[in-house]
Amino acid sequence: MTTTTDPAADQTPASVPPAQPESSAPSKRSRSPRPRRLKRSERGARGERMLRLRASSRTALQVAALVARRGWAFVAPVLTVVSALGWLVLGTALVFFLVGQYLGWQEFVYLGLTLAAGLVVASAFVFGRSAYSVLIELTPRRVVAGERALGRLVVTNVRPRRSSPSRLELPVGAGVADFVIPALDENAEHEELFAVPTSRRAVIVAGPAVSVRGDQLGLLRRTVRWADPIELFVHPVTTRLAPSAAGLVRDLEGEVTKTITNNDISFHALRAYEPGDDRRYVHWRTSARTGQLMVRQFEETRRSQVIMVFVADKAHYASDDEFELAVSTMASLGVQVLHDGTKVAVVSEKLELHTRTTSALLDDSCRLEQVAGGYPSTREFARAATRRLPAPSVVMVISGSLFPLSDFRAVERLFGLDTTTVGFRAELDAPPRLSSVGGLRIATVGNLSDLPRLVRRAT
Repeated sequence: MTTTTDPAADQTPASVPPAQPESSAPSKRSRSPRPRRLKRSERGARGERMLRLRASSRTALQVAALVARRGWAFVAPVLTVVSALGWLVLGTALVFFLVGQYLGWQEFVYLGLTLAAGLVVASAFVFGRSAYSVLIELTPRRVVAGERALGRLVVTNVRPRRSSPSRLELPVGAGVADFVIPALDENAEHEELFAVPTSRRAVIVAGPAVSVRGDQLGLLRRTVRWADPIELFVHPVTTRLAPSAAGLVRDLEGEVTKTITNNDISFHALRAYEPGDDRRYVHWRTSARTGQLMVRQFEETRRSQVIMVFVADKAHYASDDEFELAVSTMASLGVQVLHDGTKVAVVSEKLELHTRTTSALLDDSCRLEQVAGGYPSTREFARAATRRLPAPSVVMVISGSLFPLSDFRAVERLFGLDTTTVGFRAELDAPPRLSSVGGLRIATVGNLSDLPRLVRRAT
């Protein structure tokens, strides 16, 4: 019996690889590849790209800032054209429009559109250009309270063609004068006169002159400034006093004090020589007679110097008119002292007045105002205000009716015995009187006309 064998069964398929023997050695862990180090040329290229990126970003920021500035420079003038009433109308129109759209009420929408249309119509009145030369004059520039002062406004068209009508506003003190400027030909002038109220002491500022274009309702308003402001000084009312009102010694040698010094002009006595004395002051005739060196002693002389301490604290005044009386008293005394040729310094809590001339003193007296405190006491105020001033021969303290006597005495003790202190208390409509407490004299001024008689009695 013959057995047939299939040859294909004994053959191994070619697609199946032979089995590999297992290895007993452990397998190595997989490691992440190291980053490749850049070459020098590649690092340089990357740095250049970063620099270009930074430069481009910096340029973009500069361009954005420039656009923002230019945009704000364009938008800011437009925003200033809209008045407070215009912003109110614009906001109301927007609210009406939004409410009408939300609720479906066409009446509110129409009302909002009507208000917006009013702003659009008002914008037509702000266009146009004028070129003016504006002159403001005040005659005179310095007046006494109650006197009349007039102002003059001259407007000239400097454009080469005829100007359109416009309106000009001129602030004068707390008020505003409104002038209508008609159409002017080339180089034509328009003049306006106005009166300045001068009933009270003040510094009245007139100007700047401003031309106004806008609608009649005042929704939009475009202004152009044409002239700088000028000042009008309304001086306090003063009264004339007798010469030497301050009671000072007026001579070439100055005022003699009780202070003894080794070198001066006014001879006092002789004393024995001490090491260090100046030999120029040795009195040789007396030294030869006594057989001992004798030197001269002198009394210190001092140039006449007046310090006026004006107390502006509102706590020491019963009314505004009483404060004005105190200012007039101070100005009258200061003007007379300057006329006598004596040096004077005027100090207050907030201001040290210029006293080079009477006009400077009166101009600065127009700026005096009542203040609320500022110093713990009048003595501290006087000490701080007179610290850098030369030693005075006379000190005048001017205040109101509520100024206590103890404060007068405190200021008197602040200076030496060689200084004369006089107090002036303004008390409106009070009978004039002069009282003396120790060496301190206090004059009560009820009216400015009483001041000359009180000064004569005080000196």
